[in-house]
Parts: sequence; C-alpha cells; structure tokens
Amino acid sequence: MQPLQTKLPKVGLTIFSTMSALAVKHNAVNLGQGFPDFDCDRRLVEAVSAAMLAGHNQYPLMAGNALLRQRVSDKVFALHGVRYDPANEITITSGATQGILSSVLAIVRPGDEVIVLEPCYDSYIPNIELAGGIAVPVHLQHGTFEPDFDAITAAITSKTRAIIVNTPHNPSGRTWSRAQWDGLAEILADRDVWLISDEVYEHMVFDGAEHQSAARIPALKDRAFIVSSFGKTFHVTGWKIGTVCAPVALSNEFRKVHQYTVFTANSAMQQGIAEYLADPAPYVSLPAFYQAKRDRFAGGLRQTALRMLPCEGSYFQSVNYENLPAVRDMTERECCEWMTTEIGVTPIPMSAFYSSPTEQKTIRFCFAKRDETLDLALGKLAKITL
Repeated sequence: MQPLQTKLPKVGLTIFSTMSALAVKHNAVNLGQGFPDFDCDRRLVEAVSAAMLAGHNQYPLMAGNALLRQRVSDKVFALHGVRYDPANEITITSGATQGILSSVLAIVRPGDEVIVLEPCYDSYIPNIELAGGIAVPVHLQHGTFEPDFDAITAAITSKTRAIIVNTPHNPSGRTWSRAQWDGLAEILADRDVWLISDEVYEHMVFDGAEHQSAARIPALKDRAFIVSSFGKTFHVTGWKIGTVCAPVALSNEFRKVHQYTVFTANSAMQQGIAEYLADPAPYVSLPAFYQAKRDRFAGGLRQTALRMLPCEGSYFQSVNYENLPAVRDMTERECCEWMTTEIGVTPIPMSAFYSSPTEQKTIRFCFAKRDETLDLALGKLAKITL
C-alpha cells in the first residue's frame, strides 16, 4: 500500500485543543473555545424528551422537520421582513458547520476560487480545499476588523465562485452594518459570485442595534446561503442543529449534497426545537442576556492594562496587549501561553484565525460563561497592570 495522501496537508491539532490541554494542566479558567459553561432552558430539554416519547425517533424528512422549517420561515419574516418558502428554501442541518461545508460543496468546483475574510472560523478554508477549490484570503482591516472593499474587489477574478462573510464576527466581535452589506452588493452586482453568509451569532447583537442579515438585501438574498445555528442561539452547541436558507435553485443543489453527507438531522431535537420556537422570547431576549455578560467582563477588563477592541456582537471580546510590558514583545500564541501559566486564564491568539502568519498583539476571550466563571477569570486578570 502506498502512503495515504492527505487531502488536508496543512491541518493538524487545532489551537483550541492545544490551549485547552494547557488550561487543564495549569488549572486555568478556560475562556478560549467558544461554548457556554451553563445549561440550556429546561423547557427545551423537556420538549425534546416529549418528542422522543411521542415517537420522533426515526428519520425525519431529508430537508428537515416540516414544522421546524415553517417556524424558521416565520422567524426570519418577523425579524427581517423576507419570506423563505419552508418547503423549498429552508433545510435543517447537522449544525452550522455542516451547513457551511454543504454550501461550499454545492457550488465550488475544482479550481474555483472562494474569497474568505480573515481572521475567520477555522472550517472555511478546509471546506474549500475539500471541494477542490482555492481559498483566497482577504484581510479585514488590521486593528478594526472592518471589511476592506478595495481589497475584496482586487481579489475577484474570473475564477471567483463565492465569498464567505461572517457577521456577527468570530473571532473579532464586530458586526456588518447595512451600509457595508450594500457595499458588497454593489461590488457583486455584475459578477457571478455566490455568497455564503455565516450568521450563527445573529441573536447576539448589542447596544440596541439590529442584526443586519444578508437576507434583507434582495441583490444578496438571491445569491446567498444564509447559515444559522440553534446550538449557538439556545446554548446547546453539542446538539449540532442548524439551518440554511437559500433560493430554490441554490437549495436544490444544497440538498443534493446534504442528502449524501448526513441525509438529515436528529429527529427528536428538530421536533423539540420546533415546539420551543412557538415562543419567541428566548431568542428575542438573547441580546440583553449576552450584553450583560459582555458588560460584566468589560467592566473588569477596564481595570487591567489590556486594551479592549469593539465588541458589537457574538460572545467574544478581543483585546490588544501591546501596552503590557511583560508580554508586548511576545507573539500572540506566546502571550496566551504566558497568560495561561502565569495568570491562570486561557485566551486564544487572533493569529490562529489566519492562514498565514499575522501578528497584531491581539487575543480573544469567550464570555459565554457563568457569572461566577467570569468573576473568577477577572480576579486573576486583575494582576495584569502596567
């Protein structure tokens, strides 16, 4: 047998696994990986349990539970004023990551180019490579993490098949405004470029602002896969249930891939979530819930030498450490390791979200944690002074 030729030669142990192992070794408060350390609403668990007891234990429809797709259609209409046909334009997925992968596989052919805006979620580039495509990284503006439309325009070629946008943004916590979406729509207006819009943190937008979905802009909606996540919204990341909304032509191609990768998602969880969605209060109240955590964490960070960057959405707070003499000459990874071993709190380096070496002296914390966890971390971070 010849040695196996890997399809992902650049992929190894993730920074999340590495830093989490270091956190365990040093008994540090782990604010690295992005998931809550608190439980979901018990009513949601009860709804799923009731669904199991009611017999929702066999394959649901390939496209997903019909009631859940209707509820998603109603939710999108209530929030954004646009209607997706639940029968033909909404698919329930095994998490948003699968939704992104299947979107890429549906439209990207060998040799096609896909623009990714870095820093970005670590699945995007491997997804493109698995499809035989070529990832074309375009950096968000250093220091602000806002889109650079001149750079995006310059990156588009005759081979450009799609662009992936994420808002609210992981890892920076920035959000796209309507004007920025309009800017992208103008760039793409006369080009055959599809859009994959990763909107998994859609219900975590702060300070009275609204989430600006790509679905709100007809010129983008007609060319977009809109990816969302119940795992993020309802604090059940381990359930891996997401949605993809797209026009009929795109949904048809998406479902061709979907049915031969996972076929469908967990039956009882789909039914339970559908029942739970009858009450909009849990997701309507989510911005205030996470803003309180952001503000609690930010209030403590202001007492340190770390400089906070804007956090308009998601559950991530990025900070710059260039004013801290002890670490200002360290790489971002070295700083995170030092913070884990010497301070007892584990962040993630922003450089981990780039495909090529990029240092900005910026690290990321996850504040989707119990107040006690945040207070414990802040007590340790208080040692970081000028």
